[in-house]
Amino acid sequence: MKRYRPPRLRLEALAVWRRNALVWRRLMAASLLLHFGEPLLYLLGIGYGLGRFVGEIDGMAYFTFLASGFIAWSAMNVASMESMWSVYTRMVPQQTYEAILATPAEVDDIVMGELLWCGTKSLVSGSAILAVAALLGAVHDWTALLAIPVIFLTGLCFAAPGLIVTAYARAYEYFNFYMTLFMTPMFILCGVFYPISTLPGPMQTVVQFLPLTHAVAIIRPLVVGAPVENFWLHLGALVLFGTICAWVAAILVRRRLIQ
Repeated sequence: MKRYRPPRLRLEALAVWRRNALVWRRLMAASLLLHFGEPLLYLLGIGYGLGRFVGEIDGMAYFTFLASGFIAWSAMNVASMESMWSVYTRMVPQQTYEAILATPAEVDDIVMGELLWCGTKSLVSGSAILAVAALLGAVHDWTALLAIPVIFLTGLCFAAPGLIVTAYARAYEYFNFYMTLFMTPMFILCGVFYPISTLPGPMQTVVQFLPLTHAVAIIRPLVVGAPVENFWLHLGALVLFGTICAWVAAILVRRRLIQ
């Protein structure tokens, strides 16, 4: 059936992306302060403060360990916030998508355009934290530049489940369930603050099914100039997760916007 086919990427999706970029440009300062300021406070407060007592983890200073994890977390956080709160605002209160669908654009163009936009915002936030980490001495090799496309991919992966939640949401309060039950456990358990090898055996197996684990596993070695172990496994997990969630998101958004 047409409603269940995979989403298509067309040029009209770039028009949706451009529309969001033009709106964001007017609010850029406040948006960057929100999405960049919180991770920076965590990084400085925990990285320098707690780092004095922790010392080294996995052969690197704790500040470096934390900074590399926070780059991945920032990509997850920004993409999730944008794909939930901002997309819901455009979908319901502002009814922006009704106006877009009056043009040659289709629902798939909205879905793909929003995914690209969420990935772009994650790229901006994650790259900014990467730059600050480099200035503070946490980046040890030029291979850190290779983390930039991974940041974008991470944003895409987490934007897709955010769109799924938004397609079901009937109010902003619905997003609290996703944050509490999905995002917060990943923030704590997926290797941002400590190696997942310190977790109990069964929990180590569970976190392998969480996408943030794979994003951290790629970004951290790139930032510190170390080889990425099982690179294709981690990359494949991210691509598979993002692809499946994007497909489901397209189906649900079609049902939400076309009754």
